[in-house]
Amino acid sequence: MGRDIATEELVPGVFVDRARFEDVPAIVRLLADDRLGASREAPDDPEVYRRAFEDIDADPNQFLAVLRRGDRVVGTLQLTFVPGLSRRGALRVQVEAVRVHGGERGTGLGSAFMEWVERVARGRGAALVQLTSDRAREDAHRFYERLGYAPSHLGFKKPLG
Repeated sequence: MGRDIATEELVPGVFVDRARFEDVPAIVRLLADDRLGASREAPDDPEVYRRAFEDIDADPNQFLAVLRRGDRVVGTLQLTFVPGLSRRGALRVQVEAVRVHGGERGTGLGSAFMEWVERVARGRGAALVQLTSDRAREDAHRFYERLGYAPSHLGFKKPLG
């Protein structure tokens, strides 16, 4: 389902593209570039990220996206296409790990990235785009609400390790 998503210029000079294995170190740096991510990520353990990338890349319901400005990765997110029986058999698109490089924030790039997500979702016939955000990410909450996302559900997580 995510195999046919084409490279697209979102704003002048910035393209959204399928992530390649060589992008993984830059993606991990983006994921680790805040208080929460710094405590969760392990940039010095490339093997865990290699395995995860291979699993994502092999799954047709996954699309790991990067934003490229020239040869630099300046943003990332992961889309998961979730077929289901609820909502009359609706397809959902789950958005995870949204990050935009600190130097690119406030430029409209994040909004353009999320608008791209919605175009891709509509193009696949999805009925819903959903995402979760850590409670501590208050700036992110304001951003998503400004784009029309409603904090409609309470999420639950249970660490297994």
